[in-house]
Amino acid sequence: MKKVSRNLAVVAMASVVTLSSIGLAVDKSDVLAKGKKEKNEPTNVIMMVMDGSSDDLVTLSRWYKGGNLAMDSILTGGVRTYSAESAITDSAPAGTALATGNKSNDKLVGVLPSVVNSPGLKPISKEDELKPVANVLEGAKQQGKATGIISTSEIQHATPAGFSAHATHRSKYGDIAEQQVYQNIDVVLGGGKEALTLGTAKNSRTDGEDLLQVLDQKNYEFVENRTDLLKSKSNKLWGSFAPNELAYDMDRKKTKPTQPTLAEMTTKAITTLNKDKDGFFLFVEGSKVDWAAHANDTIGMISDVLSFDDSVQAALDFAKKDGNTMVIAVTDHGNSGISMGNLNTNATYPSLPVSAYIDPLKKATMTIEGALSQLKTDRSNLKEVAKLYGLDDLTTEEFDRLMSTEKLSAEMVKLLANRANIGYTTGGHTGGDVSLYAYGPAQSKPTGLVENTDLAHSVAKFMNFDLKKLSDQLYIDAEKVFKKKGYTTKLDQTDPNNLVFVAAKGKTTYKIPVNKNIVIEQKNKKETIKTVTTINVYNEKAFYVSEQVLKLVK
Repeated sequence: MKKVSRNLAVVAMASVVTLSSIGLAVDKSDVLAKGKKEKNEPTNVIMMVMDGSSDDLVTLSRWYKGGNLAMDSILTGGVRTYSAESAITDSAPAGTALATGNKSNDKLVGVLPSVVNSPGLKPISKEDELKPVANVLEGAKQQGKATGIISTSEIQHATPAGFSAHATHRSKYGDIAEQQVYQNIDVVLGGGKEALTLGTAKNSRTDGEDLLQVLDQKNYEFVENRTDLLKSKSNKLWGSFAPNELAYDMDRKKTKPTQPTLAEMTTKAITTLNKDKDGFFLFVEGSKVDWAAHANDTIGMISDVLSFDDSVQAALDFAKKDGNTMVIAVTDHGNSGISMGNLNTNATYPSLPVSAYIDPLKKATMTIEGALSQLKTDRSNLKEVAKLYGLDDLTTEEFDRLMSTEKLSAEMVKLLANRANIGYTTGGHTGGDVSLYAYGPAQSKPTGLVENTDLAHSVAKFMNFDLKKLSDQLYIDAEKVFKKKGYTTKLDQTDPNNLVFVAAKGKTTYKIPVNKNIVIEQKNKKETIKTVTTINVYNEKAFYVSEQVLKLVK
């Protein structure tokens, strides 16, 4: 069993039967939204998420920059971010909501919830719990459009996973990475090389399949640095610029100079995807705003909000020239409860100038992560490192505290926030509404106060498909439908890392490996490997296949 699974990609590339003539991509009548006319020009969507940001942080970043943000010019409303079970969401259900139009639960990616208790939401049937649901990237792909995802975290992280995969826990990097590869996304840029390769690292693969080899067989150009990215001419491009996450933008030139900026990745992806005559869908995430917010690192948060805003500018520059592109920029949830003003300013806020908040922050030249990367193990260069973080005049008491603490990062961020009169309420997520930024053809872009799920449906409508109909076509309970056709079925778990759904009748057997777009037909001792434009998903309850797979069954 393991031998078949490991070598499946190689066999598939050698003997593949492409099903463009039977797939959803050509059966557009099934997925077109009612009443929507097809346009003469292809539609494009660029969906952008600055993970874990908040409106107070955007305000602070604008003051820090000293001028308007690109996002300011396209402010159209607000977004409610709660999940199916909580007022404060995690990135996995938040990404799922933005991508699929469905509220979900903590840690779930691309599947329906099992718990629904937030006011105003309909209950979910037992049968539908954890069922995979289609995302807007999959919808674009079925329309024949080019697709792409970008992230400054691992590309397998919760939010990009929500736009490209389906898993019962966001930590299942192995399954997520495999699905992303077999989704045949045209452009993938970010971190996460570790989850593509075999090895012993935390996120290394355990299923025996080297996904770098699969990418090569699928004719991707694989790049690992900024230079190779920018000079690439390929239409299929996969960039892994770090084993896990990328550096903060402020630190990049000093600590990781070969990594591209988020704006550079965005521009390259747009240029590449725009070659497709049918249009494209691109997802872009500025991931580490959230990470800095968890650490209460004011500098890291500002660094990557401004980096994200540069990428928004790049998207807008294209959209304004193109005339048929929608750009949506939003955060998936708040984080940290950051505020301009803290206990220091209780009595002084009416007279405190902007400089009282910004000047202390301007002294920093690195984020807390970047600064501490320069620290010697004996802390003998602590004063120099503190200065990198803007703490250039430590008192004796402050220096002694930093030298002795076991939580140096936490102490340093508190010290700078205090000097800059910045407040924090938590090291976790927050539940407030967030701003919505959108640009596009008249009456197509979302406006007003909307649910996060509404954005997915706005994107789908603009691209002429319906997400619910698409889910019904892409994710069908395989056991039920094969049994109706007279097949006996089983889930082969001989190799727990390479599950295979097996359906047999007479001299015909179909083997359908999990997470892939492959179907193996065995008939009269002859084996044929076929591919579809969808993926096979197991949610620990049932195995799901698409209509394309079922059309192969004799």
